[in-house]
Amino acid sequence: LTVTFLGDGASNMAQSYLLAGATAGMHVRVASPVDYAPTDSVVAAADVAAAKTGGSITLYTDPIEAVAGADVVVTDTWVSMGKEEEKAERLTTLGSYRVDAELMALAKSEALFLHCLPADRGYEVTADVIDGPQSVVWDEAENRLHAQKALMVWLLQR
Repeated sequence: LTVTFLGDGASNMAQSYLLAGATAGMHVRVASPVDYAPTDSVVAAADVAAAKTGGSITLYTDPIEAVAGADVVVTDTWVSMGKEEEKAERLTTLGSYRVDAELMALAKSEALFLHCLPADRGYEVTADVIDGPQSVVWDEAENRLHAQKALMVWLLQR
């Protein structure tokens, strides 16, 4: 399974995809500007995990190259809480990493789109993608709720 994350590669979501995906044997691609690349320590840990599971980690600066043939395309908000003062710079720098129909067309035809929500339509993703047939963001949100409930039960039983 090839998962491509686009946008701020240093974000918690991008780095979580690197670590979890590598641990699960996935081929994880992260496309971001150089100044927004994942941290070296996370990349190193993900590389170790991928070597054990047969997965792989690849970093890109070109979103087109990163999305080509992907099974899953993922992005996250470009302006997280506490980063509001960086909004103008982030929108300019990350603009070419916006997930739109043209970019999704480069992934596999059955590729899915994920976003942890909330999404800023028109910034990191266009409305036609997040509301389109390849988007499973609402299923993703629902499943996250069930996973969180199961984790709470597990923790309470310890």
